[in-house]
Amino acid sequence: MLRHSRISKKSSTLAAVAPLALVLTGCMGGEVPSASTPITESEAAQGAEYHPQLLAEFGGAMSGPQADYIESVGKNIAVRSGLGNAQDSFTVSLLNSSVNNAFAIPGGYIYTTRQLVGLMNNEAELAGVLGHEVAHVAARHSQRRQQAAQRNSILGAAGAILSGVLLGNSGIGETLSRGFLQGSQLLTLRFSRSQELQADDLGIQYLDAAGYDPRAMATVLSSLAAQNSLDAQLIGRGNASVPEWASTHPDPASRVQTALQKAQPLGSGITNRDTFLTRIDGLLYGDDPEQGVIEGNTFIHPELRFAFTAPQGFYMVNGTRAVSIQGQSGKAQLTLAPYSGDLARYVREQFTALGGEQQQLAPSELQRTTVNGLSAAYGTARVNNGNSQVDVVIFAYEFAPDRAYHFVTISPAGSAGTFSAMFNSMRRVSASEAANVIPREIDVVTVRSGDTVSALARRMAYDDAQEARFRVLNGLSSSEQLQAGQKVKLVVRSR
Repeated sequence: MLRHSRISKKSSTLAAVAPLALVLTGCMGGEVPSASTPITESEAAQGAEYHPQLLAEFGGAMSGPQADYIESVGKNIAVRSGLGNAQDSFTVSLLNSSVNNAFAIPGGYIYTTRQLVGLMNNEAELAGVLGHEVAHVAARHSQRRQQAAQRNSILGAAGAILSGVLLGNSGIGETLSRGFLQGSQLLTLRFSRSQELQADDLGIQYLDAAGYDPRAMATVLSSLAAQNSLDAQLIGRGNASVPEWASTHPDPASRVQTALQKAQPLGSGITNRDTFLTRIDGLLYGDDPEQGVIEGNTFIHPELRFAFTAPQGFYMVNGTRAVSIQGQSGKAQLTLAPYSGDLARYVREQFTALGGEQQQLAPSELQRTTVNGLSAAYGTARVNNGNSQVDVVIFAYEFAPDRAYHFVTISPAGSAGTFSAMFNSMRRVSASEAANVIPREIDVVTVRSGDTVSALARRMAYDDAQEARFRVLNGLSSSEQLQAGQKVKLVVRSR
């Protein structure tokens, strides 16, 4: 969610396809350059234009020694691509986001979230992930996907390759899907399997050229597969979020062996494990309280002073401008828009914005109510979606004369009640409750004689799955044990 100081910058239109959608789908005119072509002037101009928007979408760029370290590793691996012949040709950003994600855009702009860095276990893995993303850009995969979408006329170029259309191929489905993706850090590009394998292959070549262990691509893919599996187990039992890099880069588990085979003839290289772990010690992990925190099935924002509880069986993904709530029986998003003191008008405006230009969307009627002392208003619209119908609900709350928040939910017709308890859970947060929200961070420790996995795992700042989380975080198999002198990561409260 937005930090309080950013409220005035929030877009009032959930469903609009912002320029960000275009850059992540690589919309560029003309011939697609070959993989051996350096950064073109048009690509550099495009990247420079969209870079600030990407930073805003993913929590902003972090600064300080950790960010400087990520930048140096990223620039070193990016040079191996041939896109630019100097490290100054690239801009590498460490993003303040709790979503596992990494990407690169034309013009030499490379990004990784701090959450994904926290999952890595050595410098070679970091270089491998960033090299993989650079490879997508070098091979101009996004432009080629866009061309294929245009040739096939599937929903138009942007709609065809956005991550996950929620409501099928109807016009309203596409519009609502874009609206849900926007602001929730889920607006990312799906590449084909062959493109993913090519990016793995090129990334392995970059690793080898830079002197890293080329097997690092396989080990980081293995960690991502393990994270996917763990998150799948945790969904419905509390604090679960989808590792977005893994889900938009399909099936990392099936690519591990392929990556190992590609690396085998190349020999070995450095991993810089201890250096990497020392440099990321103290890195913020999980949600930043300034953007709100997911604790179990509750979302609490200590700065904006509100909290709500998601339905059982649903999981939440916290973005910089919105919180997404997803489950088998529906999807929801909490966000905000400019508010002038008229709650009924606010709700109608959000329906209009959500429908966009192609769909006149309005509630059948508006209801007013009070939720935990908050003035609230809501409305429902039933929408035809191909051969079925869905209910779209907007439920808004007034927190101040100039500030309101609202849920948008989508569910099969007649089942909007799935979200009733969530709507009724919205509440203000007291100053003392807000003060007790303490962030988590990576704590790198050295294993002492007698330390066991189970003993160290009990120090993890979670109420559930402590050992499973510890093993995934450190790339340990279910039977692997620790050795004295080895460095490992814990997730602890920052104070």
